[in-house]
Amino acid sequence: MTDPALTDPALTGYAVVIPTLVRDTLADCLAALAASNGPGPDEIVLVDDRPGPHEDPTALEHPMSVLGDLRERTVVLRSGGRGPAAARNTGMRAVIAPWTVFLDDDVQVGPHWRAQLAQDLAEAAPDTGAVQGVIAVPLPGERRPTDWERGTAGLARARWITADMAYRTDVLKRVGGFDERFTRAYREDADLALRVLDQGWRIRRGRRTTRHPVRPASRWVSLRQQRGNADDALMRRLHGPDWWAKAVAPRGRIRRHAAVTTAGLAALVLAAAGRSRAAAVAGLGWAAGTGEFAWARIAPGPRTREEVAAMVVTSVLIPPAATWHRLSGLWRYRAAPAWREVA
Repeated sequence: MTDPALTDPALTGYAVVIPTLVRDTLADCLAALAASNGPGPDEIVLVDDRPGPHEDPTALEHPMSVLGDLRERTVVLRSGGRGPAAARNTGMRAVIAPWTVFLDDDVQVGPHWRAQLAQDLAEAAPDTGAVQGVIAVPLPGERRPTDWERGTAGLARARWITADMAYRTDVLKRVGGFDERFTRAYREDADLALRVLDQGWRIRRGRRTTRHPVRPASRWVSLRQQRGNADDALMRRLHGPDWWAKAVAPRGRIRRHAAVTTAGLAALVLAAAGRSRAAAVAGLGWAAGTGEFAWARIAPGPRTREEVAAMVVTSVLIPPAATWHRLSGLWRYRAAPAWREVA
């Protein structure tokens, strides 16, 4: 006999919110959701976050055609290209179900995801504000993973990521949803979780599993990712210098990046000033730091010619890029108050 709690809408009623740029992955995401066994969502809210009204309005027709019976429960909203935090807030404000489940548009829920979700929600204690899904990242079995693939695989260990995250809707609205100053898919999930936890709610890991394939990316993707260092500066302002520990997040290499960048700049300045010996020492420091960083990225990878070349070039460029974005973030958010001061 089915446990009545698993079908009680007061306990397990949920809406699914999916922000999207209408990538090719969206159809697979929706098809997996439609094919999953278990109680269906009260509503699916697709939030089109493409930047302007000139975008093709018919682009969602094919992805939505795979929803089958869930098509009539699906609404489309627009958020104007303001980033995933703002897109999720747009979807959240439309939800009246007890639970809001966020999915990314490049994931594929498991075949029993809906049934497992219902169980996760039914088992949530009254003081549980959110239940995180289990993320599985498939990696190639015939070779070592690339730097990008290893970075994506880290999502399987990450806390509170919105690739698959269920929040009580009233909890989301009490804390004001996502902070829309996080305009990238980076740190906005940790910021929200820390605010929810600080309000006395618990966040636990559920049983449901969602697959997160590694999407194709250019060789310069690691360089673009350095923009996230500005978001780390905002996290420091909002949650204090120990936010890393609170969020169970790796500290990263920003201090070493700053040291390598300083050594490189010093070498250039000293050389221009005619101080060749001091410039050589600083240059050796820059070369040693850059070489160590490049090898740390090359060693665990496939070591193909293309991968090694990309790692060498980006390892030269990443330290100054990371340092620049961190400094720009510190300046931009220099007056941002801790979140408790405005709660």
